[in-house]
Amino acid sequence: MHSPSSPAARTIEVSPRSVLAIAVPMTLGFVTTPLLGLTDTAVVGRSGDAAQLAGLAIAAALFDLLFASLNFLRASTTALVAQAQGRGEPSELFAVFWRSIVLSLGFGLLILAVSPAIVGFGPALMGADGGVQAAAATYIGIRILAAPLTLSNFTLLGFVLGRGLGSVGLALQILLNGVNIAMSILLGLTFGYGIAGVAWGTVIGEFVAMIAGFAFVFWRYGRAAVPQVSMIADRAKLMALFRLNRDILIRTFSLITAFTVMTRIGAGFGAVTLAANAVLMNFFMIASFYLDGMATAAEQITGETIGAKQRRAFERAVKLTGVWSFGLALASLAFFLVFGSAIIGFITTAGDVRSVAETYLIYAALTALTGALAFHMDGVFIGATWSSDMRNMMLVALAGYLASVAVLVPLFDNHGLWIALNVFLGLRGLLLLARLKPKTDQTFTESQ
Repeated sequence: MHSPSSPAARTIEVSPRSVLAIAVPMTLGFVTTPLLGLTDTAVVGRSGDAAQLAGLAIAAALFDLLFASLNFLRASTTALVAQAQGRGEPSELFAVFWRSIVLSLGFGLLILAVSPAIVGFGPALMGADGGVQAAAATYIGIRILAAPLTLSNFTLLGFVLGRGLGSVGLALQILLNGVNIAMSILLGLTFGYGIAGVAWGTVIGEFVAMIAGFAFVFWRYGRAAVPQVSMIADRAKLMALFRLNRDILIRTFSLITAFTVMTRIGAGFGAVTLAANAVLMNFFMIASFYLDGMATAAEQITGETIGAKQRRAFERAVKLTGVWSFGLALASLAFFLVFGSAIIGFITTAGDVRSVAETYLIYAALTALTGALAFHMDGVFIGATWSSDMRNMMLVALAGYLASVAVLVPLFDNHGLWIALNVFLGLRGLLLLARLKPKTDQTFTESQ
């Protein structure tokens, strides 16, 4: 039993303000990431060497795939820290943090161990040769040194978000991307190191952000944050962390598979349609920034309310984050339908690509709406650590998507491909929503 004065005994207030305190900073944090890619491309592009630019694109795509697969380190840390905070268990809260840090460093060192193979075979597997392969290998060989730093930053971000410190999470993201951008320009352009300078800029950015993250944790929490061997050596808790991370990883791979299938089939319709689809995917990416921000808020608040065993607060958190997600999705649907053609014109000057993109604009605009419930439910299920259900429903949704592609693409070509994508996004959300009440009843077995 918790005493009335214990942290878990307090009633958790769920309000629009508490939701936005996490969602807004994280949305802004997610938005800074494309600026980084834009800067790197501009710096390398100034060299005038197409092979360098192509090498950067291939290497960046490889790292996006690698680190997107490992982003479970951030999500699982947020969920477990929030639950420990809800239960009023400060020692477990820091134990979660250090277990995740050990896991992050383990994965980072594993990546370093296999880095010669990644440098040697990665660019070729992505279709690079000659000067493009050499440029990609240069970038990968340097940036891969930051793997343990990058993964530690995932855990640090997960920790501060789990504690509900959205503004600190934003500050760390801005610091990481800001230092990265500044050093890429300094080393790549000013000192003339080109693609190698851009790679070193990333390593320095990750290092500075990691030092700042650890400095904040120790400054804010002092001796309570100092790791104990017993924190890391709890085998049952470690296995629970592995299971959660495994399920989120399978869900991430399923997502990557779906988008890879879309690109691969789109390529079969010719270069113009493939380029138009790539332009239109920016609409989904824009929507994903704030839908991800809202999902992060759902992770933290649902995690804390489940830890505190407060069903009413949990249900309010689900409802409030859901209303915000759908409100934003409807607003962006209207925005994309009104200004979509202008946005397409801004992204590309190629007349044929613009014309084809406008044909399929409605489908891209709809992804914000069909994806809203999927992002929202992901946040709720991760925060509640209902990861096996999330994994299973994602696999069912992926099967539904592949079946839709098999049926719709032969009938409607690229129209069918976009309809199948919206079916996939809708299925993900609806399947999880169907599991929400049974899982809620099962989790809150007592009357609260």
